[in-house]
Amino acid sequence: MNESAYSEEDINDVSIEELNIIREKIEAMPKYNQIEVLRLLSKCKGITLNENKYGIHINLTDISKSVVENLKIYLNYVNVQEVNLNEVEMQKEQFKNIYFAKDNKDIHGKMNKND
Repeated sequence: MNESAYSEEDINDVSIEELNIIREKIEAMPKYNQIEVLRLLSKCKGITLNENKYGIHINLTDISKSVVENLKIYLNYVNVQEVNLNEVEMQKEQFKNIYFAKDNKDIHGKMNKND
């Protein structure tokens, strides 16, 4: 039998389709988020990181369920942060359009003078 850093129960039972989804999400992330994923993976025993001129490659089928769950948690965290950031940016844009646009100031100023 092959000895590994994980017990038989902890070996990845995640489907290939799910691993592909995780891989695609990681590949679509900005570089700084990918570096965080790499940091998370590099702390785990039994994971081999292969680096060449095209990047760093990891065989996701060799990682444990707990590491897959940690990746899912991080991916969810990044997604929530991105949604929150987009909402704040939209609010900023709305405030900018309402209160700081030159045309709006002129319109609001004329309306207030006519009252």
